[in-house]
Amino acid sequence: MTKTHILSGKRMLCGLALAMLLGAGATAVVAQEDPVAARKALFKQMAGALKAPGQMLKGETPLDLARVKEGLAVVAANSAKLGGLFPETSKAGDTGALPKVWEDKADFTGRFDTLGKDAAAAIVSIKDMDSFRAAMPRVLGNCGACHKIYRKPT
Repeated sequence: MTKTHILSGKRMLCGLALAMLLGAGATAVVAQEDPVAARKALFKQMAGALKAPGQMLKGETPLDLARVKEGLAVVAANSAKLGGLFPETSKAGDTGALPKVWEDKADFTGRFDTLGKDAAAAIVSIKDMDSFRAAMPRVLGNCGACHKIYRKPT
């Protein structure tokens, strides 16, 4: 590798890091201004990230480990952010959250921690179709269990 290639790679990494910081800052500003919109955006992103793995789990599309792990990484990252996006001031408005969210906040936010940990563990454990079939229902089960208790019926 030449010195030019190394410098080019460092510039690219610095650019990516800067973009991530700016994006995180923008997300934080939106979250402070409108936590309902911020959490909806994160949930929508998670649903999109899990669409392909869900199709793979059903046998509708072939297993693609890279896509599965990318989707799980989105779930793990967003889970870490979501618990803080349910302040008392966000009970009203266009939200699908039930009052139970604020009545049992410790359980509710703990579910995001569990989801994030299960998604991170699945990233490491999924190596083939058998391990995929073993790990994904646990991750997806976190979503459904939380929705049953804390989300308005759609």
